[in-house]
Amino acid sequence: MKKPIILAVDDDQQVIRAVSRDLRKQYRDAYRIIATDSAKEALESLQEMKNQGQEVALFVSDQRMPEMLGVEFLEKAKKLFPRAKRVLLTAYSDTDAAIQAINEVQLDYYLMKPWDPPEEKMYPVLDDLLDEWQAEYIPDFKGIRLIGYQFSPKSHKVKDFLAGNLFPYRWYDIETSEEAKELMESNGLDAKDLPIIFFEDGSYIQNPEIPAVASKLGLNPKASAEMYDVIIIGAGPAGLAAAVYGSSEGLKTLLVERRAPGGQAGTSSRIENYLGFPKGLSGSDLARRALSQATRLGAEVLTPSEVREIKFKDQYKIIVLTDGSELMAKSLVLTTGVDYRKLDKAGIENFTGAGIYYGAATTEANACKNEDVYVVGGGNSAGQAAMYLSQFARRVFIIIRRENLVSSMSTYLIDQINNTDNIEVLPCTEVIEAHGSNRLEHLTLKSEEETRKVGAAALFIFIGARPYTDWMNNTFLQDDKGFLLTGRDLAIQKDFKKNWKLKREPFLLETSTPGIFAAGDVRSGAMNRVASAVGEGAMSISLVHKYLEEV
Repeated sequence: MKKPIILAVDDDQQVIRAVSRDLRKQYRDAYRIIATDSAKEALESLQEMKNQGQEVALFVSDQRMPEMLGVEFLEKAKKLFPRAKRVLLTAYSDTDAAIQAINEVQLDYYLMKPWDPPEEKMYPVLDDLLDEWQAEYIPDFKGIRLIGYQFSPKSHKVKDFLAGNLFPYRWYDIETSEEAKELMESNGLDAKDLPIIFFEDGSYIQNPEIPAVASKLGLNPKASAEMYDVIIIGAGPAGLAAAVYGSSEGLKTLLVERRAPGGQAGTSSRIENYLGFPKGLSGSDLARRALSQATRLGAEVLTPSEVREIKFKDQYKIIVLTDGSELMAKSLVLTTGVDYRKLDKAGIENFTGAGIYYGAATTEANACKNEDVYVVGGGNSAGQAAMYLSQFARRVFIIIRRENLVSSMSTYLIDQINNTDNIEVLPCTEVIEAHGSNRLEHLTLKSEEETRKVGAAALFIFIGARPYTDWMNNTFLQDDKGFLLTGRDLAIQKDFKKNWKLKREPFLLETSTPGIFAAGDVRSGAMNRVASAVGEGAMSISLVHKYLEEV
């Protein structure tokens, strides 16, 4: 944690050296001492300190300075750091100005020059002031700070990106946070500039676009090579497993992810049935561990970066990214996973990102404190979200069309839900319409008995999944739901032989194009379990090796 700052200003070189020396002697263990002979320079640096989230505990300023009087400096400094203590250095002839400043800038004390010995004339005074400041001091968050409106789709998009990519950040709602208002005002920023993301170095981006944020945070925007043994598209559990095994087995491996590592599993608040973790683990923790493992073993990760198209040249596969750049590989593993299906009801689209969310329970849970929230869906993802939200919300309602959760949710989750007092399951019920002004405020629910309107602070939607395959433009054979067909399932397709010209049959996870494999939820017939996806990701690399032996 960064130390609070004591800032001293005096234009007299001899005096500022003496002040700095005495302050360092007494306070350097607990405070960072900054001394300057320029009041203007000090004010410029204060704005940077404010943006960086640093704290000033004490200002010590000379009264008579050519650039501005000490009282004027302290008045301006107070606007940036109103809680800092203020001490004026004065000569005997300036005592009237110092007394007047007690009222004008809430001066805490004035010290007469010279202050020798400091053990008698300086330290006791400053010790009292610093003790008083410390009693009220709560260390500020040091890291990324995001300011915006709570129910803003733009703000939600940035929050979701930061959380998904495991960047710690602090959220400030401009409507409730005084600190956010101070930071906006001191930088001359307006509400039209929101959301605004402040970085640890003090810089900021207004109305940020995700690529700009990713670049600033050091995420890899460019691949280091043009040719890879295997390119894995999608960094869910299957893709991460493929990256770990590909890199560990000596393949030049590239992992491309359009949003954030972990996929849908990465947004899970608690996975309790994954082998080897008896107490469970969060999806973000699983993603972090796997990503660290893959990169340590030599895999290259390209994120956020989206594949627009796959082309072919001889036996090589070329992926075209949305920025127009192209990368070549000897083989591909498609682990693009699934997206949540959209709830096609009146008003839903109007409030998506403003009270209505697909997934995102961990990102938006804090906004649900002491509120009534609703979860649509009867699968494990919905159950995990409901359990997590129950720690924040007053009441959590799970909306399902079936009579109960038995056929769609794991028993351990059903037991947890039944034993949680503030979770209620609403069977044989569906959402008919969402209502609100600038954010979700009410839902119309229909059950077998009645149609009613209820207050709702948030709605989290988990209603099944659709494969993320639209961008592939039917390059590969798919089932009637859009999932990729692989292995033996291909042989029964009437169009299979038109594309498949090899004498051998497709490998178990191979698509209708030789050398391109599918693993995890995007594959037709997948089990939709994290452990299964990890297993398929690992298996795909074994099959990649077999394919590479042929070419």
